[in-house]
Amino acid sequence: MHTVALELVPPELRAGMDGAVEVVRTAAEHCCRYGLANHLGHLLIPGLIAEDQDRPVTLTPRMDVLDFWNVARPSLGAVAGLCTQVTVFQDECQLAARVRRLRDAGMDGIAFVGKPHGLAPADAPGVTPGDAARLFHDLIPQRGVVLIPTRRGEHDRLAAKCERGATFALTQLLYSARIADFLRDFAAHTAHRPEILLSFGFVPGMEQHVRLIDWLIHDPGNERVRKEQEFVARTAACSPEQRRRNLLDLYRRVVDGVHDLGFPLSVHLEAPYGVSGGACETFAAMLDYWSPHMEPRR
Repeated sequence: MHTVALELVPPELRAGMDGAVEVVRTAAEHCCRYGLANHLGHLLIPGLIAEDQDRPVTLTPRMDVLDFWNVARPSLGAVAGLCTQVTVFQDECQLAARVRRLRDAGMDGIAFVGKPHGLAPADAPGVTPGDAARLFHDLIPQRGVVLIPTRRGEHDRLAAKCERGATFALTQLLYSARIADFLRDFAAHTAHRPEILLSFGFVPGMEQHVRLIDWLIHDPGNERVRKEQEFVARTAACSPEQRRRNLLDLYRRVVDGVHDLGFPLSVHLEAPYGVSGGACETFAAMLDYWSPHMEPRR
């Protein structure tokens, strides 16, 4: 795809259609004001479901991905659509029907997601993400899976999903350059070269108190993740200017570490607390350094 995808979370159901229009309008204004709109190729809409009870921000019922895409599409110009779809709560027939509806609505690709944090396997008996990539080979051109480079056993997990037909991997939010080591090792042991959507998340000052990003990336007992959490905490405590510098430096280290490893690259931009002027200004600075539309860095 060689794209830049901005994530936009569906609004609360209780906000209604007017609330959805306002979310899109505000995001579009920020993107235009800071020059981000010129970089965007896709809008990524996540399908959200309830997770652990200890989530710092309560996950209220949200508008369906398809409904929100239909609202957002006319307001964002020529951007195409990507989305995430949890697979494990539907059987093959139900999930196939959902994939067809997403495709027919104009989604270029779907990242298939497994069971949420804290859910027992017995409570998620449906299709696995890897099997979804295999089953829907002829239904959707771009079939993605989640890649968490700090997770134990992730090399084998990603290789198995690629064997089943995954064409791209959407990384977890990156707060270290660990992805470079991961992809270097992965390339040395397998011929698979899925497109990698490198995910970068804006860190606002409110993270100091809410710690939503800390929760999103947590993995108890994992030293690599602990260091990423420390980076997030340090960055959240900085001035806006220093936060921007920290995140831009991280982006440079990641890009410089992965650009020549033989994987097609895209960029996924996420603002966990909502798309803001500060987030768009930071993202635009990142893309001025490198975007998938540029020649590879040397």
